[in-house]
Amino acid sequence: MKVAIFGLGYVGCTSAACIAGQGHDVTGIDVSEGKVARINAGESPITEPGIEELIREAHAAGRLRATITVGEGIADTDLAIVCVGTPSAPDGAHNMSYIAEVTRQIAAAVARHGAKNLTVAYRSTVRPGTMEELVLPIFQAALGERTHDLVEVVYNPEFLRESSAIWDFNNPPKIVIGTRDGQPNAAMTELNKGLDAPVFNTGYREAEFTKFVDNSWHAVKVAFANEIGRLCARQGISARQIHEVFVSDTKLNISSYYMRPGGPFGGSCLPKDVRALQFISSDVGGGTHLLDSVIRSNEAHKHFQFEVATEGLEPGAPLLMVGLAFKAGTDDLRESPHIDLARKLLRAGYDLAIYDPNVDATQLVGQNLGYMYSQLPSLKTLLIAKGDIDMDRYARVLVCNKVDDTLVLPAGKTIDLGRIA
Repeated sequence: MKVAIFGLGYVGCTSAACIAGQGHDVTGIDVSEGKVARINAGESPITEPGIEELIREAHAAGRLRATITVGEGIADTDLAIVCVGTPSAPDGAHNMSYIAEVTRQIAAAVARHGAKNLTVAYRSTVRPGTMEELVLPIFQAALGERTHDLVEVVYNPEFLRESSAIWDFNNPPKIVIGTRDGQPNAAMTELNKGLDAPVFNTGYREAEFTKFVDNSWHAVKVAFANEIGRLCARQGISARQIHEVFVSDTKLNISSYYMRPGGPFGGSCLPKDVRALQFISSDVGGGTHLLDSVIRSNEAHKHFQFEVATEGLEPGAPLLMVGLAFKAGTDDLRESPHIDLARKLLRAGYDLAIYDPNVDATQLVGQNLGYMYSQLPSLKTLLIAKGDIDMDRYARVLVCNKVDDTLVLPAGKTIDLGRIA
């Protein structure tokens, strides 16, 4: 393919070199005459292991050149890849001026030169909604009704790390392609041919948000590891051995478990151990701000569930909660987030009934019994047997735990609070 790369920074330069190395015909476009001159001399404008050799070989083979003229990179091009910067603005948001300007230039060049469908793929990190609310309107303003005949906009986040960017380009952890209809794009399929990675075809917003989620998770991991490291240092504990033990658990710790957005955490272990670790941190001066926010974040999610459960309903509406224990298959009510939800619903004036075949208020003992009486003393009157459930009566059915596969849930008024769409 004929590929144009807009922006010859770390991402753009690496992409240009690697794509040319795959055999495509690449034109790099940048406002910096110095970068353009170095590319055209077969030299790399950035420092990155292996990049100098790739650029030299691609330039010598006639597959890589650079220019400051946008029009030269559009005529007869199959794929344009936008890699311009989105630096932080003073308020912390991304500065979108470079995205807007390069999009305007591409749109103007397509209006002058474009005679065939051009795929324009954005790799710069942008907030969700950018393709729909900024990029597409710029193309539509320039091309009018011909926009979707002349241009197909794609969002394709990159997952390159400096100092290993070439290896990352050729061995991506995943390939995410965001399009207007969530369907594959022919030019991107051709570009990624031969790469061994799972491919996700999504809408624009899902693809745009992916990079934020990834980078924020990486930041959380670093902050968590350092907080634990500080606590270890304060107590004479080997942080190296703690790390070795922790990462050896790929069943629960380093895995997809506990990572699906859904319900808040609860039960007899997680809340009390987080609080206890917060106390230890305070006692030894650990300064663990991330750990200190975990319980508050969990409480915020409980309130979010309450808002989802009651949206559009007036107080007094009859509701059925399915599942009350903190986890399906148990009668353990201790710190169950569903107890908190039930209490919120009752305080707000809703007519609540609860079905959980694993919970019998007359059989609870010990701390479980004490928790019930302290947190939801009216539980005996709220629990309902399966045979007494009249689904037509309820304005909404709230599934907290999947406790009974034989229970027929009414379509249209059932909300699964264990999943966030």
